[in-house]
Amino acid sequence: MPKTQVSTTELHAPFGVFSQATTIEATGRLVFVSGMTARRQDGSIAGVGDIREQTRQVCENVQAAVRAAGGTLADVCRVDVYVRNMEDFAKIHEIRAQYFAEPLPASTMVEVSKLAHPDYLIEINAIAVVS
Repeated sequence: MPKTQVSTTELHAPFGVFSQATTIEATGRLVFVSGMTARRQDGSIAGVGDIREQTRQVCENVQAAVRAAGGTLADVCRVDVYVRNMEDFAKIHEIRAQYFAEPLPASTMVEVSKLAHPDYLIEINAIAVVS
């Protein structure tokens, strides 16, 4: 199922690991991944105080959820990212680049004052189309 990264010169090029827009032939199943945090399978929180390690665990968790639905991260067409500190943008995208390849998903990142646990620094939800 082809996914296409959309770019236009009418918009500024993104600074991070995401596209201006993403198109996908929606002939598969839509998979809506709930907000994933840095919680490991055993219930502990990865990388307390370390945005890179938390981002890595969050990406692993998103990947596991999509895999359980029969897909891969290549099937992800949109992510929403909630962070406690927008100053971590570059560090987050450094790790995201290890998980997401072109064509990149569309993305929104917002800074929030609180997440569900005080040790969480990041949470990501995703939408994938799995054939």
